[in-house]
Amino acid sequence: MNPGSIALISSGETTASGGLVFDALARGRPSPLRIVMLETPAGFEPNSDRVLGKVATYLGQRLQNYKPIIRPIHARRRDGADGTDDPAASAAMFEADLVYLGAGSPSYAVRHLADSWLWSAVLARQALGTGVALASAAAVASGAFALPVYEIYKAGHDLHWLPGLDVFGAYGLRLAVLPHWNNTDGGEDLDTSRCFMGQDRFERLRAMLPADLNVLGIDERTGLTLDPCSGEIRVLGLGAVTVLNAAGETRHSAGTTFHASVLGPFRPAGLDHIRPDVLAEALAATESPAPSAEPPDEVLALLDARATARATRDWKRSDALRLEIDGLGWRIEDGACGQRALPR
Repeated sequence: MNPGSIALISSGETTASGGLVFDALARGRPSPLRIVMLETPAGFEPNSDRVLGKVATYLGQRLQNYKPIIRPIHARRRDGADGTDDPAASAAMFEADLVYLGAGSPSYAVRHLADSWLWSAVLARQALGTGVALASAAAVASGAFALPVYEIYKAGHDLHWLPGLDVFGAYGLRLAVLPHWNNTDGGEDLDTSRCFMGQDRFERLRAMLPADLNVLGIDERTGLTLDPCSGEIRVLGLGAVTVLNAAGETRHSAGTTFHASVLGPFRPAGLDHIRPDVLAEALAATESPAPSAEPPDEVLALLDARATARATRDWKRSDALRLEIDGLGWRIEDGACGQRALPR
């Protein structure tokens, strides 16, 4: 099984720019598309279910061709029944094709997800092929260090960083992720760029980070997808992403691609970063039957044609070829590293 793609969305996940990211994660997957949405990052807010519900409604419409089945996981905190450490609350995770986490508080998300059963289930599913989309606060929390945005911007706490969920550590990348990179909510009176910190405070914050840790800034209404197999990063939406490392600063505009080695010593990930008990359950839930025979020459030829169509991003032809293969009694299983045909 190949690992699933990881997407980061700065803002606008229910706009056309965010839709491009969800399209990329869903492309090539069979229907019905099983989407699991985590409420945890906004779990401290009384209306956190509505926050999640708006995105769920959008995904149901945007991805309607995939006949999505959308299931929320309401785990709002770590402790208690239905918490992030309750295995029963996480059962839906082991059937997910796509996982979404979004707005809320980065520090709250880290506090209630780090080392939890639920977060371990997310990592296990991603390693086994599930796509993961992290938006806004969840994107901040995904780094090796997370910026406590609310505490600094709203409550006046001293500048500091928190240990993050370190999503990319398994791939050799040590990152701090800052969405809302070009934010202008403060108008002319207040610099709210750099995830509401402003240029001056951000420079002081950056000086607090380890020298080997790189910063990934994502403009408003912009996202990116990381293919964990090839290391290709695609920038989607309206703006650009900014990479700050020892070599300086580089900007990558929407519609372009670059390799993850720009962010650090990228490497494929294994499974050793996942809790063994959670991994065992994930493997049991996702085990695919072995093919009983090699595909016939006709199917192999169609597979080759589909691989060419996907390489040239001719998604319409790719989908048509998938349906043709399906009509011959074979289903396609797509992964970040390629495709294979299994008999129905």
